[in-house]
Amino acid sequence: MEMADDVHSLQQPQPARELKQERAVRTRKRILVAAARAFAAKGYPAVTILDVAEAAGMTKGAVYFHYENKDALALAVTNLFYRRIGEIADSVERLGLTPLGSVAELLLRTATAFRDETVIQAGARLQLERQMVGVRLPMPYEAYTERITSWLAKDREAAARGDLPGPDTLATVLVSAFFGAQHISWVLGDRADLVERTTALVRTIIPSAEADIGRCPSAPPRP
Repeated sequence: MEMADDVHSLQQPQPARELKQERAVRTRKRILVAAARAFAAKGYPAVTILDVAEAAGMTKGAVYFHYENKDALALAVTNLFYRRIGEIADSVERLGLTPLGSVAELLLRTATAFRDETVIQAGARLQLERQMVGVRLPMPYEAYTERITSWLAKDREAAARGDLPGPDTLATVLVSAFFGAQHISWVLGDRADLVERTTALVRTIIPSAEADIGRCPSAPPRP
């Protein structure tokens, strides 16, 4: 048996298997990019597998080989959305800003991603249309709110001053205001002014964060 296994391993060189896996990964990525563009532009109900296949430059059969149906594509794109949001939050955490600065920078970087990145736009639209999708999508906003809450809880200066609501309340207000702002910005102007709206939002809800906002790499200059 061991000899047979050795012969089989010689017949199937490891590099060949790795190349096949790499091609599969690249193909799935190509499909997801095409699906994200379609979902962002047309919305879940209007998108077909043929739309995705044509946008990806492949056959419907090739898409079905990697994804069982449109629901599976929607779930995969939504998971990419949340992975990207997590990457943005991790990049902010590495900056070592103050708690309020971290919150402001996260919201600003998220606003930029909503404005510029197709996967983020697709994920946001799929969440709005989640009742139409035939699989359970991740619950929106929870992890994002928890991350902001954890940062605000570290702001001992704000706690000592007592000029802000508790971390849970403030995080909920900020997240609600931000995602409402991004929706309005999308409807009115394809999110072109979302960074500016987000900056105004933070300055209005947390006036004491002005100095922290000034140290944020993503903050636009104050008019």
